[in-house]
Amino acid sequence: MTNWHALSSPLVIGHRGASAEAPENTIAAFELALAQGADGVELDVQLAADGALVVIHDARVDRMTSGSGAVADLSLAKLQSLELAEGEQMPTLDEVLEAFGPQLLYNIEVKDFGWRARGTETAVADCIQSHHLEEYVLVSSFNPLALRRLRRCLPPHVPLALIRDKGWLKYGYLLADGEADHPNQALVDAAYMAWAKKRGYQVNVWTVDDPAAARRLAALGVNGLITNKPGLIRESLQNR
Repeated sequence: MTNWHALSSPLVIGHRGASAEAPENTIAAFELALAQGADGVELDVQLAADGALVVIHDARVDRMTSGSGAVADLSLAKLQSLELAEGEQMPTLDEVLEAFGPQLLYNIEVKDFGWRARGTETAVADCIQSHHLEEYVLVSSFNPLALRRLRRCLPPHVPLALIRDKGWLKYGYLLADGEADHPNQALVDAAYMAWAKKRGYQVNVWTVDDPAAARRLAALGVNGLITNKPGLIRESLQNR
């Protein structure tokens, strides 16, 4: 495996792993994404009450686990005692990086929407560097202020990406951006690609589960496709 810039485009990135077929953001979902030919995985991280970096999308555990409550109010021990589908356990970022090492690229999405630092960005940077995986990681967030904080604590060669959606979230780049742009696929057309190229962005698009959409985006020249179905999208690109 090599870094985000050296592989041929478009990369296939498993959104929370192969989350259409395995419980999202679990070791099983990341294993399946790897088995299906994904170049990498996208995963979400946030701080538990005791400062541990856990891999979960929602601010609360109710949807994905047998428990209830906010992630930020629960300790790592409590979070990992909760039942997930198919007998999976909520992993830490450390456990994911330890399990897969340089076999995968990692798009680590920081789920911290605060105006002020709470330590999430520093914890992410420390974890990446402790595993010596700087070459394999891209860190993203919807929060442009989080990107500013990340740039201060990450080595300059670790790329950052602002995640953008329709509506006012389109304009987050006016506050801060990175080396990559992660737009909702509805934002991506030829005009957008010309804009992104002018700004020097690597373009990784979410969430692309339709083969026809994947082929359209590949033809436009996007760099990566973030998908719940990495096996299907890999196959659709090979059959172009």
